[in-house]
Amino acid sequence: MSKTESRIGEIKETDERIFQYLSDFNHFKTLIPADRVKDFESTKDTCQFNIEGIGRLGLRMIEREPDNLIKIGSDDKTPFEFTLWIQIKELNKGDSRMKITVEVNINPMMASMLKKPLKAFVDNLVDRAEQISYDPSG
Repeated sequence: MSKTESRIGEIKETDERIFQYLSDFNHFKTLIPADRVKDFESTKDTCQFNIEGIGRLGLRMIEREPDNLIKIGSDDKTPFEFTLWIQIKELNKGDSRMKITVEVNINPMMASMLKKPLKAFVDNLVDRAEQISYDPSG
């Protein structure tokens, strides 16, 4: 198992609104870089897409702990098993922090090769999460 953690992001929004937004895969397309992802399809609980150079990835919601934790796993068609956690903590009203952790079940040699790209990926997700609107009507 290889574990990678993102930097801690600062989001000027309530933990409740962040959680409601990110716990629905229909909103995930705003987090994923459009230039690298093709054929994005989603429901509230699942999504799948193709990433250039990697192939098809499928995600499914495993657990939702209201307003502070979203646990996501790979589906059975993804070539490797992984789990991703999104942790949200509101420090003050409308001032929250977010961290993403991903754990990938791959051999140690592959893990060392993927460590840097995975770190860049989870940090990029946090960057994008800091910039999007969590408006419930959007």
